[in-house]
Amino acid sequence: MGQASVSELEEQTIRRVYWRLIPILFVMMFFNYLDRINLGYAGLTMNKDLGLSSAIFGFAASIFFLGYMVLEVPSNLMLHWLGARIWLARILITWGLVATLTAFVWNPLSLYVMRFGLGVAEAGFMPGVVLYLTYWFPSRYRARAVAGYIIAGSFSAVAGGPISTSIMTWYDGMAGLHGWQWMFIAEGVPTILLGLFTLYYLTDRPAKASWLTKEQAAWLEGELAAERAEIEQQGQHRLIECVLDIRVWLLAALFGCALVGIYGLLLWLPQIIKGMGDLSNIQVGFLSAIPPLLGVVGTIVVSRSSDKTGDRKFHLAAVYLLAAVAMLGSAYVTSPVLAFVFLCIVGFSLNAGNPLFWSINASLLTGAAGAASIAMVNTLAQFGGLIGPWCIGLIKDSTGSFSWALVGIAGFLFVASAIAATMRVKPRETELSGAIPSSVAHS
Repeated sequence: MGQASVSELEEQTIRRVYWRLIPILFVMMFFNYLDRINLGYAGLTMNKDLGLSSAIFGFAASIFFLGYMVLEVPSNLMLHWLGARIWLARILITWGLVATLTAFVWNPLSLYVMRFGLGVAEAGFMPGVVLYLTYWFPSRYRARAVAGYIIAGSFSAVAGGPISTSIMTWYDGMAGLHGWQWMFIAEGVPTILLGLFTLYYLTDRPAKASWLTKEQAAWLEGELAAERAEIEQQGQHRLIECVLDIRVWLLAALFGCALVGIYGLLLWLPQIIKGMGDLSNIQVGFLSAIPPLLGVVGTIVVSRSSDKTGDRKFHLAAVYLLAAVAMLGSAYVTSPVLAFVFLCIVGFSLNAGNPLFWSINASLLTGAAGAASIAMVNTLAQFGGLIGPWCIGLIKDSTGSFSWALVGIAGFLFVASAIAATMRVKPRETELSGAIPSSVAHS
């Protein structure tokens, strides 16, 4: 086969795989993020209906991450053994069931059980999708494949507020249920249906894909087999390098501090905005969409600047520093309008650090050790999700306002900025194109 024919076959195969898989992964990611953060909108009325204090609500938000951390690695092993089609469908169906049943919690303990169960049910979804992509995309195409679905998290954060608060407002009282109960049902049931569709739609491996021609499947299997052989030649002993490399631990600490701000703000933002004035829930929902929308803009602007200059660490330090300063500004100003403007600056800068962070991580180690470092950093960093929402609730209960909670978040972001600016990092740009750095940026 001539060079032109091979190139054409490659282009046609990758295009077909991309448009077959990435759209459904995008939808999965959208509901994954929505079912994770919609508790923040439910809290606008659920807390009063159930008599939940800020500390109880914060702990309920945080306990999700404990279940998520405990079963993330075992879940990925099950995906490897049973196949992506069955295991991803299982993840979707079970998390959809738990998300739906959250509508019927009646006290703090039942809410804790449901949130912990949601973390257990979701565990392994993000790394599972990453692993699934390695079955379909050669490394040189993997980053753009990840980019095709990972942005669904941002869309979910932007659309989640208007969608959730509209359901809560329009359906409040229907069939004797509160609006927040209908919200959990309306956003949980589609995930169950998506899981059932996944059983029909997904294919485990290229060799089983009836929607590829024999030539396309053979070329793709050959490319992927060659990559696996190259990785295996590097030896299993290199996995220990990710445990012994201090930079991996520093990155986990850095990202964990950032997640205190990311998840703390996401889950509490509706109530923070609600406390700024006499606003309806729908108004809160639409205002809550503005900071994450600016986060999409910030990601594009900062990433382009980083690519142009070749610098990662100082860009990363700068965005976390800006987020920390803006967080302090929101805590101390007396004007609600100005406080919201500062929160918008936080939204612009905070999520802009995600692609920079994972680009740095991808440059530290290669091969199996590099893949292990990504998973290890993601798991360890979830402490930010554990302590962030809970601590905000505790501080809110003890002080009566969110101001000191915002100061606490700012402190973690200052630490993240300091680590980014001072740690030793030497990115190898030639390796970035084949990495999957963005794959776990909102877990």
